[in-house]
Amino acid sequence: MVAPDLPVHRFTSFDGVELAWRETGAGRPVILLHGLFSSAYVNWIKFGTAARIAEAGFRVIMPDLRCHGDSAAPHDTAAYSPDVLARDVEALVDRLALEDFDLGGFSLGSRTTVRAVLRGMRPRRIVLGGMGLEGLAGWRNRKRFFLDAIAMADTAKRGDPHWLSIQFMKTMKIDPVAATLLLETFADTDPAELSEIMMPTLLVCGVDDDDNGSASALQAALPDARLVTVPGTHMSSVTSPEMGSAMAAFLIA
Repeated sequence: MVAPDLPVHRFTSFDGVELAWRETGAGRPVILLHGLFSSAYVNWIKFGTAARIAEAGFRVIMPDLRCHGDSAAPHDTAAYSPDVLARDVEALVDRLALEDFDLGGFSLGSRTTVRAVLRGMRPRRIVLGGMGLEGLAGWRNRKRFFLDAIAMADTAKRGDPHWLSIQFMKTMKIDPVAATLLLETFADTDPAELSEIMMPTLLVCGVDDDDNGSASALQAALPDARLVTVPGTHMSSVTSPEMGSAMAAFLIA
């Protein structure tokens, strides 16, 4: 059964861009960040992950990242400074006056979580879903893949490695101009920096997911990380009930 959507709330980020968030539940706040070309609804609400975590006693806060979902997708290059997504998360934390909270994400959301922590954010615990070491340290290669997918949106044929990403972008009505500008803001994270992430960390990945490289290598680079595998590939694991259950169990520990 597909879950119904939740009411949309809006706030103005650090640079005046209007962004959206949804939330459910009550209790300790946890911010969840969706993956590239997805949305809060698709990653967290549609398949029940938010409901599972809320039932465990959490206030689940789920923004649509800049250029995604119900958030604005500006075409002005000034709207795409380095680490802009992490800065948007900082603005949401300020808007909601959160002081003690957890933070997590899937794929791009995981990358944004890491960038926010390296910028100084201090959640109690963090969750990195669908992420391996190369997804942080070798992002330039992943970025090239998605830039190529945008450029090939009207020419790629079924069977091309970019095909599924292109179809997902079209389904999600991603603005190609805004998405290109956003992708250019992403840079690699030096693996040595990961030693600064001291809070307990859950790595949760599909057993057949290697899109962002080795989760085991990422676990080894983090001071306090545990790795849980769930059924699925990169695209399907985020829809599995096991992912939501693993996240809830980690957050209540």
